[in-house]
Amino acid sequence: MATLALTNAIVYTSQQVLPHHAVLIEGTTVVDVVPCKALPQGWPELDMAGAAIAPGFVDLQLNGCGGVMFNDVITADTLDQMHRTNLKSGTTSFLPTLITTSDEDMQAAIALVQHYRRAHPDSVLGLHLEGPYLNPQRKGIHNERYVRSPDPAMLQTIASAGCEGVRLVTLAAELATPDDLHRLTTAGITVSTGHTHATYEAAIAAFDQGVSMATHLFNAMTPWQGRSPGVVGAVFHHPRVAAGIIADGHHVHPASIALAKQIMGDRLFLVTDATPPAGTTDVDSFIIGGQEVFYRNGRCLSAEGTLGGSALTMIEAIAYCVQQVGIPLDEALRMASTYPARAIGLDQRLGAIAPGYVANLAIFNSTLQMVGLCDRGVYTPLTPQSPYPQSPRPQPSNLNESTGIGPSR
Repeated sequence: MATLALTNAIVYTSQQVLPHHAVLIEGTTVVDVVPCKALPQGWPELDMAGAAIAPGFVDLQLNGCGGVMFNDVITADTLDQMHRTNLKSGTTSFLPTLITTSDEDMQAAIALVQHYRRAHPDSVLGLHLEGPYLNPQRKGIHNERYVRSPDPAMLQTIASAGCEGVRLVTLAAELATPDDLHRLTTAGITVSTGHTHATYEAAIAAFDQGVSMATHLFNAMTPWQGRSPGVVGAVFHHPRVAAGIIADGHHVHPASIALAKQIMGDRLFLVTDATPPAGTTDVDSFIIGGQEVFYRNGRCLSAEGTLGGSALTMIEAIAYCVQQVGIPLDEALRMASTYPARAIGLDQRLGAIAPGYVANLAIFNSTLQMVGLCDRGVYTPLTPQSPYPQSPRPQPSNLNESTGIGPSR
């Protein structure tokens, strides 16, 4: 197998920050991380000129990017375009996310992902079904025509696909029975509550029954209030529940991100909830849930002012957390790699730079501009681009509590 040493780098392994180190790659796998002065002889070297190397980012909620939307065209070409676009911002692994739709589209997406993963097991990690089993009171921009209660027959189809086909299901946990949850979790599928109107008590009960995640924290769920802690309070309180959060300055106030991080620690991770404008400048509008959504000034809004996903990339989310929320860089990197990999049970091969891990690497400079990547051991240089074009800190008046794919009342 081909060997490669990426030298003269600051390596963020997920456990340590190692300056003046090299990452040794053989084939598709990391062999070791060593001081540059201890490089073994005979390894071809690429000088990273002091750039940082981190584990490739893992996005568990990606509706589309690079001009395409998974719901619109459920094909391998769409997944290819999403992956190519992701790589430019350091995301090497993702869950294509199919939002609320028909059983026929769900079955087509399951079959596609199962087939696609035979050749691309470390780029597409499985399917994320966000819906259709959502609470209509918190549906957001999801198409109400397809929002419905859990169907045992379709749940069995999903469970039969197993985690290699369907990795994650978002549903309103208060609408699912214990048998519904058991059917999914025993198949190895991670179940997340989202677009939910559950009380604190109902959310805690669902967590105790196997729901292990919350989808886009704060958005599309009952809020934390003094006499009614809601789903947000239940997520904060339950020690085993993880949650994704959209750090784009539009979905969640930076102080709320900071508070959630302080309470949850390593249970909080980053998602993009991205849509076609992410990673491209060629999209002015697109369709979600039967509604046209317009991309304006960094936000994706329907004509009624409802947020419809985001135009966020993962390197932008990291930069926002560092620059606007005050999260240390090494921790923000873990939120984009180690913690999401752990949330879906893949942290033994993704989300770290260590012997035996897949050689998926994000390489960036001191201003958080991507300068290179490794996709399963294949190195590609990148032209530096601004990591966060929407850098001014948003004021509370700019934050719209009506939301789309993520948020809802």
